[in-house]
Amino acid sequence: MFDYRQYQRGYFMPPVSCMDWTKKEYVDKAPVWCSVDLRDGNQALVEPMSLEQKLEFFKLLVAVGFKEIEVGFPAASETEYEFLRTLIEKDMIPDDVTIQVLTQAREHIIKKTFEAVKGAPRAVVHVYNSTSLAQREQVFRKSKEEIKQIAVDGAKLLKELAEKEEGNFAFEYSPESFTGTEPEYALEVCNAVLDVWEPTADNKAIINLPATVEMSMPHVFASQVEYMSKNLHFRDNVVLSLHPHNDRGTGVADAELGLLAGADRIEGTLFGNGERTGNVDIITLAMNMYAQGVNPELDLSNMPKLAETFERLTKMKIHERHPYCGKLVFAAFSGSHQDAISKGMHYRVEKDPAHWTVPYLPINPEDVGRTYDSDVIRINSQSGKGGVAYVLEHNYGMIIPKKMREDLGYAVKDISDVQHKEIAPDEVLEIFEKRYKKFTPVFKITEVHFKQVDGIQTVVTIEQDGKKVEIEASGNGRLDAVSNALAKHFNKPCEIMCYEEHALKDGSDSSAIAYVGIEHGAKGSFGIGIDHDIIRASIDALESAMNRSLIEE
Repeated sequence: MFDYRQYQRGYFMPPVSCMDWTKKEYVDKAPVWCSVDLRDGNQALVEPMSLEQKLEFFKLLVAVGFKEIEVGFPAASETEYEFLRTLIEKDMIPDDVTIQVLTQAREHIIKKTFEAVKGAPRAVVHVYNSTSLAQREQVFRKSKEEIKQIAVDGAKLLKELAEKEEGNFAFEYSPESFTGTEPEYALEVCNAVLDVWEPTADNKAIINLPATVEMSMPHVFASQVEYMSKNLHFRDNVVLSLHPHNDRGTGVADAELGLLAGADRIEGTLFGNGERTGNVDIITLAMNMYAQGVNPELDLSNMPKLAETFERLTKMKIHERHPYCGKLVFAAFSGSHQDAISKGMHYRVEKDPAHWTVPYLPINPEDVGRTYDSDVIRINSQSGKGGVAYVLEHNYGMIIPKKMREDLGYAVKDISDVQHKEIAPDEVLEIFEKRYKKFTPVFKITEVHFKQVDGIQTVVTIEQDGKKVEIEASGNGRLDAVSNALAKHFNKPCEIMCYEEHALKDGSDSSAIAYVGIEHGAKGSFGIGIDHDIIRASIDALESAMNRSLIEE
């Protein structure tokens, strides 16, 4: 039975109202970022990374711009110990990067951790113990005082060993399962640890609040964070850090509201990889800031390369709809979306090139290494006339007249419907040219001659059913004279309802494209012509349009 009654809320609100974070509109600066991909992320993999893979991943994190990187739990894993020693002994840690090592608040593990980190230019030693009600009662069966004493003893040992060892050490403490801990008690334990360390402006301590299991709505977590931020001892000398997990699917929201509530630092992973539903997704967090005009201080400009490396090293797959980096996150198949994007792109060029306000695209895909031709306007049976026109313009420089777009849109949609597949840009071009360019199933115009007498007079040679005939006509322009000749020969109106032309590329040898639509039923019939001579291109376009009109009668 799906019995909801067995569950109860396992979190605790602060003893006083902590809602100042609601007065802030957005996260206005980047936090200190700490990647835990090589610890939390690695331990969550079905096949943990090898030494060589970890070294490549470490270099990737450095290239992205992380200044703090947790490299593992060296006292508990020989593989992580070897990785840490390799980084130190091969001098692979850049001068501006600090490594972080994790340890439980247990004497022999802390001592082994300090042995493992010897020789590191800078290191954060991150000590933790569980403080939640469930852990105290069910796992450790210890009182609040006993649990607090574990934290205090661990803090004292860190300080003692750091004073004996050569090296530049910073300390971090986490009340593990913070989200299931009474806020007053979490504060009591953290302050007891800070009283041992006595952090200064030159040697700050990190208090890290882990949402080890996400248990509440994000506003509750924000209130808990604000309570801690307002009441920590030595607050000016404390870096308040968050370590959100994603059990409820709101890890990013937890982190964002937690930053509004006073946090200074975020521990998370690329693409949210981590145990269960994962850690907080640093890429989404950083890109959310970027999309609101805030510098995230991470270089995510080559997202495809970042994603490819991550998938190869971890054997994890990034979902196609993963924010900012999934293969389909910028794709628009819907006709109305495509039309809005196309118009927004034109508006930006014409009116406001300095700002990005394109509908349906929160950021410019090019900023993260994506392209418009393969990533944005995608054509299938759901697409509209605007999307098809955009593909031809963006990829091939063809500016389709508005009156022609509906006919073209339906032609492309019909093929996608029949074939049950997406239509690639080169296929759109093929459909376009097959339908409108040199479409001559009924007749061909083989020769045209003009002379200017009371307007324009023409002699048009028409080849039909293997026979050629010359038709004389006149008009107020060359194209009008040819259309009158066709109307005369076929005893059928050939009224031009739209005509547009433009160069396909810059330069003296550029080709011109002409678009012609003639009246035929409700929608009309259309053709195109491409030639160095715009008159020849226009006649070719008219020829195709008239052929289409004749076969569709």
